[in-house]
Amino acid sequence: MTLLLVRHAEALARSSWSEPDELRPLSPKGRRQASGLVHVLGDRFPVGRLVSSPSLRCIETLSPLAATLGLSLEVSATLAEGRDPDEAVELARSGATLPGAEEALVLCTHGDLIPKVLEVLDSSDGLGLGRSPRCQKGSTWVFEGKEGRFATATYVPPP
Repeated sequence: MTLLLVRHAEALARSSWSEPDELRPLSPKGRRQASGLVHVLGDRFPVGRLVSSPSLRCIETLSPLAATLGLSLEVSATLAEGRDPDEAVELARSGATLPGAEEALVLCTHGDLIPKVLEVLDSSDGLGLGRSPRCQKGSTWVFEGKEGRFATATYVPPP
């Protein structure tokens, strides 16, 4: 089973955005990063399912990959900012181990949730991530494992 945990690409600055934060879009750099994920992820992994936080910046991060692969993009509040990391880990484990889920599961979420998810996975699966693992905007953590547990974790910097 393969899990690709993506931090959304660079978005417009919060300070320059007056609308609801969930509607804050990607910056021009973020759009380039999102397009780059098509090659970074789509060319390296057989992707079977894409799930995003409901925030526009996460949806926009995965949209080019979804369009290129001809996959629908699911939205889950479990991946929203401020959510419980245990719920996100449960989504990751259950989605990556569905019957017939030989293809990678891609989850896109936020900078507040990813470190907490990494901490839970490190503690429960013994991945040896160390203190304060990297988590740049547009980056991806690749987890490989079997039978509901991840054995390896690899950081892929943003495109």
